[in-house]
Amino acid sequence: MIFYFSGLGNSRHVAEGLTEEGERLLFIPDAERAGCYDYAVGMEERLGFVFPVYSWRAPRLVSDFVRRLRIEGRPGYTFMVATCGDDCGRTEHYFRQELRRKGLNLDTALAIQMPNTYVCLPGMDVDPTPLAEEKLARAEERIAQVKALLRRRERVSQMIVTGMAGLKSDVVQPLFYSLLVKDKPFHSSEACVSCGICAKSCPLQNIVMVDGRPQWQGHCTTCLACYHHCPQHAIHYGRATDKKGQYYFGNDTKK
Repeated sequence: MIFYFSGLGNSRHVAEGLTEEGERLLFIPDAERAGCYDYAVGMEERLGFVFPVYSWRAPRLVSDFVRRLRIEGRPGYTFMVATCGDDCGRTEHYFRQELRRKGLNLDTALAIQMPNTYVCLPGMDVDPTPLAEEKLARAEERIAQVKALLRRRERVSQMIVTGMAGLKSDVVQPLFYSLLVKDKPFHSSEACVSCGICAKSCPLQNIVMVDGRPQWQGHCTTCLACYHHCPQHAIHYGRATDKKGQYYFGNDTKK
């Protein structure tokens, strides 16, 4: 059984690539909406979590789901696979703590680098197309490696960690959530054609169309699916995303 979260398709692609025949693949927002937190696992069954790194930790919606999760039985093997643009900070440390509180031991922690998607701060943008394509090509090789590791049920830690991991995950991440993980700055420009793709792409169903324009409902995780999927580039986060690029898995980056 693999639980996953994905806003722009990177982690979904990884999760689908790692799922074995007959294995359950569950989208965390769907489980949340249905109020499904009780799951039974057998001793031979794997329990996996696949998610993007948000400000050097697991997205809070993933951590919140784990806190509500009730597992009957003891999985034979528990793993996490994080997708990141650059590095993971102390994502493994914090996620391991979350699982430990549920009586679960994290056997394996792995990372797969994917194209950058966060654009809401000055100096941060999507990767140029050549770099994004290079990362995606390497990611396919890495997915195959990770799948082999998980199939053998190896117990390893292979995260991507660069400098100042403690500062990033321990200090910057709480500030990031308190200051930037909110949907009030989102708005649509006059370029909006009322297609509704922003609402359809939101994994949390946080957008409703009112008089042909999107309105955000206050339950945002800032995955930026609405921004990146907009075919008119009409979604903006304040002024921060002006002249920034767009990316989602399966679509070329645009500058």
